[in-house]
Amino acid sequence: MGFFVRLTDAIAARQTLLVTGLDPNPEMLQAWAHRRGMGGRSFLSQARHWIKAVVEATADHVCAYKPSLGFYQALGPVGLELLREVRELVPLDIPLIIDAKHGDLNSSSALAHYLFRGLGADGVTLSPLAGQDIAAPFLLYPDKAVVITCHSSNAAARVLQHHPNEDDPLYLRIVRESQLWATPDQLLLEVGTSDPAILARVRQEAPERFLILRSLWGEEDRLDALLEAGLSPSADGLLMPLPQNLLVEDDIAERSAALKLRISERRDQWLERRARDQSDVCSLWLPDRRQDSATQASAGPQDDGVGNGAGDPLASLIVDLFDIGCLLFGDYVQASGAVFNYYVDLRQIISDPNLFHRVLHAYAGQLGELVFDRIAGIPYGSLPTATGLSLQLHKPLLYPRKEVKAHGARRLIEGDFEEGDRVVVVDDILITGSSVLEGIAKLESSGLEVEDVVVFIDHGGQADTSARQRLARQGYRCHAVLDIPRITGVLHAAGRLSDGQAATLGYAPPARALGVGGLLASS
Repeated sequence: MGFFVRLTDAIAARQTLLVTGLDPNPEMLQAWAHRRGMGGRSFLSQARHWIKAVVEATADHVCAYKPSLGFYQALGPVGLELLREVRELVPLDIPLIIDAKHGDLNSSSALAHYLFRGLGADGVTLSPLAGQDIAAPFLLYPDKAVVITCHSSNAAARVLQHHPNEDDPLYLRIVRESQLWATPDQLLLEVGTSDPAILARVRQEAPERFLILRSLWGEEDRLDALLEAGLSPSADGLLMPLPQNLLVEDDIAERSAALKLRISERRDQWLERRARDQSDVCSLWLPDRRQDSATQASAGPQDDGVGNGAGDPLASLIVDLFDIGCLLFGDYVQASGAVFNYYVDLRQIISDPNLFHRVLHAYAGQLGELVFDRIAGIPYGSLPTATGLSLQLHKPLLYPRKEVKAHGARRLIEGDFEEGDRVVVVDDILITGSSVLEGIAKLESSGLEVEDVVVFIDHGGQADTSARQRLARQGYRCHAVLDIPRITGVLHAAGRLSDGQAATLGYAPPARALGVGGLLASS
């Protein structure tokens, strides 16, 4: 599982945008240790007890931990052993980001291997002044992340960071340049500031990146202003630190929970206000914190009670797919020979990296609970998707050939595998199930085991389950991200489809939505 998926899963599971440092600062810990009768113990003992107490108090309220490497290095060899204890204490489903601010090219490869393979960390902060070369050794680990420090709150840094002028300051050039180094799932930005205006400028330059706010807010209204400036359009994308002084108090858990709730309430208000202005906004990563997770899991596609797709967590993605031409109207012959009066063309997404990434994340949501050793794509349409999922989930890729060549190795299955490996099959759209079953037959004839099939679109949905039943009769479970009725409901509600086009797709708009849908479609 890649860093981005792990981070967003932690955000959703704990309903939080908070991160916390684990910095054993001697000045900070002195009073904490004395209150607990540990004043006479070694600093190493005090630090060990403090780290354990902070993790236990905050594990339900944060989505990442970020210990500063320098504090541990300052303790010598025992400090690095203490850092290993941190790795053991932090729950494995919460990302561990080492705050190194690393900027030395010569030691980058060695540090990347130590942090990611030796220590088992999930991310690292880097200084960007050496350029892309500083990030390259760390980006070789596809399931890990780098965090580029683009702005420091240190007052003395302003003369450099804001050079040559406020119209085009250095820190914004760093933001623009660093986004070329890696995709949003592997590169985040750290912003040290308590000035909402600076944060807003970074967000404007990096609308799709996760931002980690480093500095603390000092005024009562500063938190609201920072949230307003830094949240992404889906009301996430901004990780906020627990104040350092809170971490030495006696009620860490209670105060962390209170801050998490305050941020969640502000975020809900922000979403409601934005929804009034933009009807196509949805909360992509954070489900409603008031819903029980078990209820969410069994609820299926969300709607507003009349079946028009309002409030659908994938609404924005569906609309964007339509806007790039993934849904076409006319007479089209399908692979099965059937003629439809529309055509779903998902091949368009491979030319839009951001949209492709969002589609992959939607697939990953279906794959998250499945057990498998390898991913298999069905030629040719789903091969780019299967490749992307292989890289994102760090699972080996293979695929059954559409035809076996008469020369070369004459393989039926491309990719390395062993007999008995469990394979999840990925395809783009399920209509009759014939192509999927043909691919599965080739996989199983080579000794591979298949139990699950994941498709982006189930053409029949709940109205026509014949394809799903066909797979089920042969022992295969089918998991779909979307179906045609759900897509149609969202597009009709968003004004992308007229009543007539929606009817072409077999969708009958709810009576109370007809006026709105018709008005939007004609505007």
